[in-house]
Amino acid sequence: MSLLSCLPVPSEAAQIRPGSGSTAARRIVSVHLPRFSIERWQRVLGRSGDAPPEDLPAGLTVDGPHGPVLHATNRAAEALGIRPGARVTDMRAICPDLRADYADIAGDRAMLERLMLWSRRWCPWTTLDGEDGLFLDTTGSDHLWGGEAALLARIEEAFSALGFSADIAMAPTPGAAWALARFGPVRCVATAQTLAADLAGLPVRGLRLSEGQALLLDRLGLKTIGALAQVPRAALTRRFRTTAAQDNPLLRLDQVAGRLAEPLSCPEDPPHFSVQTRLPEPVEDPAPHLSALCTELCRIMARQGMGARRLRLSIYRTDGEVRHLEAATAAASRDPAHLERLWDDRLERIDPGFGFDLITLCARWSEPLTGRQTRLGGGAEDEVALARMVDRLTARLGPRAVSAPAPRDSHIPERREGWVPALGAAPARMQAAAHRAPRPLQIFDTPEEVHVLYAVPEGPPAQIVWRKQTLRVIRFAGPERISPEWWADRPSCRLRDYYRIEDQTGRRLWLFREGVHGDGRPDPPRWCIHGIFA
Repeated sequence: MSLLSCLPVPSEAAQIRPGSGSTAARRIVSVHLPRFSIERWQRVLGRSGDAPPEDLPAGLTVDGPHGPVLHATNRAAEALGIRPGARVTDMRAICPDLRADYADIAGDRAMLERLMLWSRRWCPWTTLDGEDGLFLDTTGSDHLWGGEAALLARIEEAFSALGFSADIAMAPTPGAAWALARFGPVRCVATAQTLAADLAGLPVRGLRLSEGQALLLDRLGLKTIGALAQVPRAALTRRFRTTAAQDNPLLRLDQVAGRLAEPLSCPEDPPHFSVQTRLPEPVEDPAPHLSALCTELCRIMARQGMGARRLRLSIYRTDGEVRHLEAATAAASRDPAHLERLWDDRLERIDPGFGFDLITLCARWSEPLTGRQTRLGGGAEDEVALARMVDRLTARLGPRAVSAPAPRDSHIPERREGWVPALGAAPARMQAAAHRAPRPLQIFDTPEEVHVLYAVPEGPPAQIVWRKQTLRVIRFAGPERISPEWWADRPSCRLRDYYRIEDQTGRRLWLFREGVHGDGRPDPPRWCIHGIFA
């Protein structure tokens, strides 16, 4: 008798308890995001207009034992046979035009956690599933969305609107939903009665086994879950009695079939802070009540050690209409005066109608905020003042009008910084990363080529001609050699030797020589000015 067909018949009490080992009552949705990292990367670049075209092979890399390896690839790269796990150097032999950027693992994790909380619009229990998936326990919630099939279609449509490809399936157990989402038909809905048939034709990798264990079963001729389920339990117990629980095929079969409980550990919702003011009679101006609302909201957040990052002011009119205003902060804050100033010149956008009698202020997104020590002289820290300035400018001009520099993982000077929305950059990231070697305050977007008199092959500059002026080098420091990023640059890129020089007028420049004589390139080295020191 098949192991998958031995589904237990739960009691009535077990059927109504979400998260139990019951398979008759539980409805688990697995959301697999197969291209989550690369699609999030494309989404971030798309906001700044730097997203590569869809037909350009691109991938994200992580450090490997023998150099960078691919962590994620786009569809154009997959069409050329480029897959995650391969070394970048090997894949560049197949596709020299492959664009490779570093993967933001921490950013992916944070985004996935936000998606996990965002998914609670469909059910109250959601949790993460590795690095590219989510589990939703929709037990008792399906009928609110028109049934199981309609719910899956709605979830897929919502993720697609966010720019993420999603493979979705529903089953009585997390293990079965996981397998069907990755190896089953599109938007598959499995019930306790059809579970064995739905899983029988899936590969054994659907049991969440390691690659080595799946390869072993494949060599034994057990290529599908149905074939493995036909093996007597005693034989599987003897063969895998010393195998770790998370890689034991018998235990995984029991979890898939519901014979072994697999509860989902769903994190709690983040704290929600909200205050309101009920008015005895309708008014048309909420400004007099904002100070008390902000003070009370900050007092409540201080008890929990939290600070607001996103705020919503809601005005409830007497005719039943509701008007909302949104505000955001660059860093967590619970300063009542600062939060109140975020609404300056914005309240006039609200149409009061015949008046309103209820005002609410809530912190839609909050973060832990520990107490800050002021300077000995009593002044505030610089980064706090910078964050407040960003908040006021953003509230007045809009979130897209204010940007801040953020450091990037690159040793090439022109790539070390990029511009991101100021509200998305923490105050510490608004300052350039510290360099061991001095860097000029002004760096040209495009280095300016100059003519240089120097001793061949690698002597320092003695005289330069820049902008039709002849400058004599009085002092110099260097060279500082910067090699190309071989995982991102073309093979034709040449190394640079940077010099800090001072001319006869006292002006200090940042100069580099691109390439050296005898490096095998037909063109002579090129000299450029890249920046000016203060």
